[in-house]
Amino acid sequence: MNSKPIQIYDTTLRDGSQGEGVSFSLQDKLNIARRLAESGINFIEGGYPLSNEKDVAFFEQIRQYDLGEAQVCAFGMTRRKSMKAEADPGMQALVQAKTPCITLVGKTWDYHATEVLRVTLDENVDMIGESSEFLSQHAKLIYDAEHFFDGFHANPEYAIKTLVAAASAGAKWLVLCDTNGGTLPERIAEVTKTVVSELSDYDTSVGIHTHNDGELAVANSLAAVDAGALQVQGTINGIGERCGNADLISVISNLALKKSGYEVLGGKPLTHLTELSRYVYETANLQWRNGQAFVGQSAFAHKGGMHVSAVQKDPKTYEHINPEEVGNSRNIIVSDQSGQSNIMSRLNSIGIKVEKSDPKIKKLLEEVKDREFIGFSYDGADASFELLARRLMGEIPRYISINEYDVSVKKDNSGEIVSYAKAQLEVDGHKILCEGQGNGPVNALDNAIRKNVNKLAKYSEYLKDLRLVDYKVRILNTGTEAVTRVSIESTDSKGINWFTIGVSPNIIDASFKALVDSLDYKLFKDKAPGSL
Repeated sequence: MNSKPIQIYDTTLRDGSQGEGVSFSLQDKLNIARRLAESGINFIEGGYPLSNEKDVAFFEQIRQYDLGEAQVCAFGMTRRKSMKAEADPGMQALVQAKTPCITLVGKTWDYHATEVLRVTLDENVDMIGESSEFLSQHAKLIYDAEHFFDGFHANPEYAIKTLVAAASAGAKWLVLCDTNGGTLPERIAEVTKTVVSELSDYDTSVGIHTHNDGELAVANSLAAVDAGALQVQGTINGIGERCGNADLISVISNLALKKSGYEVLGGKPLTHLTELSRYVYETANLQWRNGQAFVGQSAFAHKGGMHVSAVQKDPKTYEHINPEEVGNSRNIIVSDQSGQSNIMSRLNSIGIKVEKSDPKIKKLLEEVKDREFIGFSYDGADASFELLARRLMGEIPRYISINEYDVSVKKDNSGEIVSYAKAQLEVDGHKILCEGQGNGPVNALDNAIRKNVNKLAKYSEYLKDLRLVDYKVRILNTGTEAVTRVSIESTDSKGINWFTIGVSPNIIDASFKALVDSLDYKLFKDKAPGSL
């Protein structure tokens, strides 16, 4: 049986950018559009060309890129009341964007027509029909029926009438929008099925656009597809206004891997999805959602000893898909809840071969539990765990000895706060004084070492490309005996990232411990010789 192709319409660059804390530059938008096209996305909504100069520039520049079969869409609203479509600036801006498709949003809820637009119900229908007729002469037209499910609930006859106005005027797609995100899947399916039946005589197809206010955007999208929708609109990672949009990562994964009879992305493998998800997060300057389905860092993480033991026997015991299918990987977590199975699995994954009966396994497990009791957490600090294990195995030589350090913070007359750091290091018996400054004590310590890297003799070449990417602080308890946990993310010129951790009652000391682990890990992974 042939699979039914489901078109994927991405609105990350428009609807996604309306999410709190999200702001894309012009280059960001161009880069994301190219990534989406490479991924096999069918439609890429670029923005509203009348809203700002950045979107105008996007449509001008994106034409220079080869996006394959992906179609860029300009987005806009119906003509203004009491104005001819061809004379409306919004209509003209959509045409001037010169995109192969145009997405037109119109009011289908009678309440919105009369109370928001302040027009009669008949004029609203005319606005939809005339706008659709004008735009369909210039590009493939996608009609987004805003608040359709609310509108259908309030006045089903009128809601259908607005769709007919768009379809009869040349719209190739009628997209039903759950704009408030409050509709349940069974209602989505029922209404979508009705629309597919009612509009079957028109040369048009039905799509779905859902929001996540009820945590049902993905479920509602899948329900609509089962009811006959052939296009799903959403955003990468579900970013968007309020609670966000349908997460296309989950929509695509479920349609391709869980449901039978459907094809997405032209049948391409989904091994790029994790990378695409993280690329959009990074570009939007947002933190990854560790618990995000399919692509999150914790999506295939196993912590409980019983779980780990079962997964080692057969991954399907606690994994609903193979993580590699979406470009993700299994993560065996070492924690105070770990058993020997966790330890053995983690050691095997980093290339440490040891028998389960080796007493060092028990010792390592006890060490991990003791450290986690005082505040360490190795869930996201793989490099620190590897160093801990290899030091216990006697595999980590002594590299750079740090005899002492000093950090001070000064506020000058202009109000600028500058941190100064001084550290006395030792390599091969030679003492090295490193000094630096930064916008914080950790940055100053980092700079003191890295900006004096040429002084570090045989370690200079190994450390010159080391760069601190991220720094996080967490206070584990309050009061006079508060403990601070510092996590540091580092990278190098090879694009390899690693995470280290430090714990201490003193934030500077905790930071320095994490920083030292980062240095040691870099030297170890690059096979630097030990210090004499």
